[in-house]
Amino acid sequence: MPHYLMSIQQPDGPMPDADTMARIGADLHRVNEDLRTSGSWVFTGALDAPTRATVVRPDGMSTDGPYVEGKEHIGGIWIINAPDFNAALAWGRRASEATTLPIEVRAFR
Repeated sequence: MPHYLMSIQQPDGPMPDADTMARIGADLHRVNEDLRTSGSWVFTGALDAPTRATVVRPDGMSTDGPYVEGKEHIGGIWIINAPDFNAALAWGRRASEATTLPIEVRAFR
């Protein structure tokens, strides 16, 4: 079964309030449990803030912070199994509803 990457497109700035985060956390827990039950779950994880990133370049140099300056960053990822792209998109929609954020869905080659 093909693997897909689903990445959270998180805006820069402060986190939502505690009540909103609790609701999002509960919704994400349900999505992850459904992924596991369906056999589609491979891996998921939240990422640290982009300000804590380090970029390593081919010339051996490294710099602090994200590679690209932007107003969004990848906040977390899932790697899932899905029979086809439409099934992966359905999981992406569920994840988007749970996080209240855009989710990019991309197939592995």
